[in-house]
Amino acid sequence: MINYGFTKELDIPYATVIKLVREALKKEGFGVLTEIDVKEKMKEKLGLDMRKYIILGACNPPNAYKAILAEENIGLMLPCNIIVYEKGSKTVLSVVRPTVAMQMVNNVELQKIAEIVEGQLKKAFDAIK
Repeated sequence: MINYGFTKELDIPYATVIKLVREALKKEGFGVLTEIDVKEKMKEKLGLDMRKYIILGACNPPNAYKAILAEENIGLMLPCNIIVYEKGSKTVLSVVRPTVAMQMVNNVELQKIAEIVEGQLKKAFDAIK
């Protein structure tokens, strides 16, 4: 178990988990701003084959706006990353914990926003079973 994210293994196909993640995020007010297909990029850049692995960069615009007002350089740590990858016959889903990520920034207002965002991300994470 990692302390900087929520993670679980699922008996659900990889593509289905990605679809479910997008739907769960949308219900919590998030959109996916970035999508990095790591498998594809490793093949393209290094000629390496690896398992399916995707990084989704999620953003909740109202909270991102508040975070930038509270700490204008916080964009260095946005958006919130979610990863989905294959691990044997399972699909792994991991979601960053914003409260842990924001501990390095000494800003009480930002920590409050991180708690709200983490609650929303956890709700989306828990919806995928």
